[in-house]
Amino acid sequence: MKITLVTVGKIKEKFYTDAIAEYSKRLSRYCKLEIIQVADEKTPDHASETVERQIKEKEGERILLSIKEGAYVIALAIDGDTPDSVKLSEKIAALGVGGVSQIVFIIGGSLGLAEAVLKRADYKLSFSNMTFPHQLMRVILLEQIYRSYRIINGEPYHK
Repeated sequence: MKITLVTVGKIKEKFYTDAIAEYSKRLSRYCKLEIIQVADEKTPDHASETVERQIKEKEGERILLSIKEGAYVIALAIDGDTPDSVKLSEKIAALGVGGVSQIVFIIGGSLGLAEAVLKRADYKLSFSNMTFPHQLMRVILLEQIYRSYRIINGEPYHK
């Protein structure tokens, strides 16, 4: 299975890049991992709703261009489903058994995801009603994907 993370913006902090590298290394036993970073747009202070929508649309266009045909798309969205770790692992396993060869997880920028991206998503996933920095969300998502594979393979980790 190929797992792709499509994310908006670059990671600048070393502690995040170190954590991402560690989980990427751990995941290499279970799947082929690809992380695609698309450029973010600068958001002016006190931007209007119209300007914020335009920013999300520009970022959304970049996201959509990086999704291959036939990929199963999971968008991280605050109004998405909130499965526990076991349920997420069951979803990933079921997709693999069902013939899905690529899962694309999408993490938006600071303003969230464009409507077009949410419409393209096959599933919306939420980790919490709280808001997290999108850089930290990459680490959390990779950890949960790793945890899912450990659960799928009956390996200790998730307790």
